[in-house]
Amino acid sequence: MFYYKDIVMEISEILEYHRLALEDGKAFPKKRFLFSQVADAAGKHFTGIAGPRGSGKTVMLKQLALETPDSIYISLDTVKDDLFEMVKELHENLGISSFMLDEVHFNQTYEEGLKKIYDFLDVHVTFTSSVSLALFSSAYDLSRRILIRKLYPFSFREYLYFHYDIEFPALSIDSILKKEWNSKMFSYADRFDSYLKGGNLPFSLDEPSPVKLLQNIVTTVIRRDIAMIGRITVPEMEIIERMLRFIGRSEVDGINYTSLSRNLNITKYKAEQYVSLLEKAFIVLRVMPKGTNVMKEPKILMALPYRLIYRDYEDAIGPLREDFFVETMLSAGKDIYYLKTRRGAKTPDYVIPSGSGDIVVEVGGKGKGYQQFKGFSQKKKIVFTHGVETRGIRRPLFTAGMIPL
Repeated sequence: MFYYKDIVMEISEILEYHRLALEDGKAFPKKRFLFSQVADAAGKHFTGIAGPRGSGKTVMLKQLALETPDSIYISLDTVKDDLFEMVKELHENLGISSFMLDEVHFNQTYEEGLKKIYDFLDVHVTFTSSVSLALFSSAYDLSRRILIRKLYPFSFREYLYFHYDIEFPALSIDSILKKEWNSKMFSYADRFDSYLKGGNLPFSLDEPSPVKLLQNIVTTVIRRDIAMIGRITVPEMEIIERMLRFIGRSEVDGINYTSLSRNLNITKYKAEQYVSLLEKAFIVLRVMPKGTNVMKEPKILMALPYRLIYRDYEDAIGPLREDFFVETMLSAGKDIYYLKTRRGAKTPDYVIPSGSGDIVVEVGGKGKGYQQFKGFSQKKKIVFTHGVETRGIRRPLFTAGMIPL
């Protein structure tokens, strides 16, 4: 027997919740591009799916349960019990060999439980978490036992697939430079604004105004997820909420630990701690600098489209473009740095190291051009603009969204 909200929960109830989960999974025939990597994972290791709230982790777990023999779906934010003993009993009594554990960080001893399951039971576990900090700061040695996969919101390529049922080939940065692409994708360029306005969120498929739900997500993340894992106080939660408002209402340049410390009247140490928590909860992004005589503080941006909680789209479009580009590069596993030189000098925004030569990137509107690259010797230069222009070094910003995550 297991405990469900302080009420004794029989195995029959767990099986009923599993049945309902499978029925729900059948309602989602399309699968995220990450699905095959998770489903086809070979080896003894467990698989963890980490990603922001609303990115589709639960749906993916239910889809996996549908396609995996002798499996069971369990949401751990409802079951209060020893994780190892629960899995052991279900395995021995019912022959279940694959466990789909949703929101594993809500089990207070999940690290110990996963380690014991791996070491002593012949089962496989796939689990999810909305806060990656819970998965990477364990006191237990889970590194060789668990492979973490990150599930981000839709890329623009996935957005077109889910919303318009069209799938374009993935692009690399080099293919974008060389204009090696399917020209049919330009007929969907006008959908990019809808994508930036919240279309990247998977629940936008059912919610015509997805941004309206983001404030509830932020509150839940701070006052439930971060509060539980980060062990912060109520006054600290309020500071973190103020920090997000400040970042959301500010321009991108100049947002770092120093400016946050000064404007929120907290120490730089606390500013760094809170930013780290928000980054691990998939709400903010950090990019370190590259250049001479620069402060070694990160540039702090927001995950798309959280900035729209605090500013209207037309007012926030500049920062949103950078949020999109940086999140796309980080989600694709690219190293990316922001460029900073002497005050007042025109400088490109970012540099992406590459074995075939660094790529220097400017993200912006129609007025950006070669003048931004004065003094930079790199051969690979791109100005990503909001539109469809492809002359010279200009490339449409939406094409970056075709890079696979």
